[in-house]
Amino acid sequence: MTSPAQLKRSVTADPQLQGASRREAAGVEIGLNAAIVAVADNEPVVLIIRGEADVAGATDGLPFGPFSPIKHRTFEIGLRAWVQKQTGLELGYAEQLYTFGDRGRHSEPNDLGPHVVSIGYLALTQARPSLEIQNGAWRSWYHYFPWEDWRKGRPAILENVIEPRLREWAARPTQRVSPGRPVGRRERVRICFGFDGAAWDEEKVLERFELLYEAGLVDEALRDEREAAHTWNARPRLGTPMLWDHRRILATAIGRVRAKIKYRPVIFELMPEEFTLFELQRTVEAILGPHLHKQNFRRLVEGAGLVEPTGEVKMRTGGRPAKLYRFRHEVLMERPAPGVRVKPGKS
Repeated sequence: MTSPAQLKRSVTADPQLQGASRREAAGVEIGLNAAIVAVADNEPVVLIIRGEADVAGATDGLPFGPFSPIKHRTFEIGLRAWVQKQTGLELGYAEQLYTFGDRGRHSEPNDLGPHVVSIGYLALTQARPSLEIQNGAWRSWYHYFPWEDWRKGRPAILENVIEPRLREWAARPTQRVSPGRPVGRRERVRICFGFDGAAWDEEKVLERFELLYEAGLVDEALRDEREAAHTWNARPRLGTPMLWDHRRILATAIGRVRAKIKYRPVIFELMPEEFTLFELQRTVEAILGPHLHKQNFRRLVEGAGLVEPTGEVKMRTGGRPAKLYRFRHEVLMERPAPGVRVKPGKS
């Protein structure tokens, strides 16, 4: 492993690197972004703030702000401070997602300012009256990714809009070799979007968005002056665009939540203290996308020891009383991966 001292000596010894270090200032800023997720009325929602429209017409963005090493001891402290200042919301559960540093994903036309490296966070909260925050709004994440909502079956936008255009793009000759691509365009499209009999993987949210971006089919690609975006005569609007690279960050957050609820009980961060199994199922469906088999879901949740009855019931309009349950915290001590390992199925 190269030590800091060795690295410094190698830079000093290399004339090219030495010249670059003298000429080029460290024009980099660190931004903090939060994808704050809740489930309200059986809909997965994300907290957005609105700014001035960019060249693509996007106004929606995630809460964000710069990291100040003077004011903020850690990235997370800085994130919580910015979210509270912008929205009045006190964050609960939060975890770091990824560092987004690609050149051009946060730039503006004729922008000569410092390059922004964004550190994305995922935060989960419950659908309480406090969702009425001071600034911003809660919006379904399927508003930005309509092809991800499988609760009523395969979305029509996949077959009618996305598939024919991706197939056309995949069939075009590539102008240059793409480094780090072990499979070609056709195979990537098939794997990511479940075409030609391939299975749909609900966790590949970011991979699907990146393919649409690469093909020039999302508004962000046109805004960023990607070459592929200018090759379409009639380019559809695939979901609502977001400011800068915020839709990419949100796609990463959705994929993380969908993966994590299978091996950690984070779904209960989105639930009230007491709930029915039907309410829990609808919340899991909202997050994952597909409809779930009712009886299999109940057997899985109860059999895995994730919940326990409270002894109370909830009256439902026009139906029988439903038993109330709560998260069984002891499961965290009993096994390392107490998640909701569900599979799509018929009701």
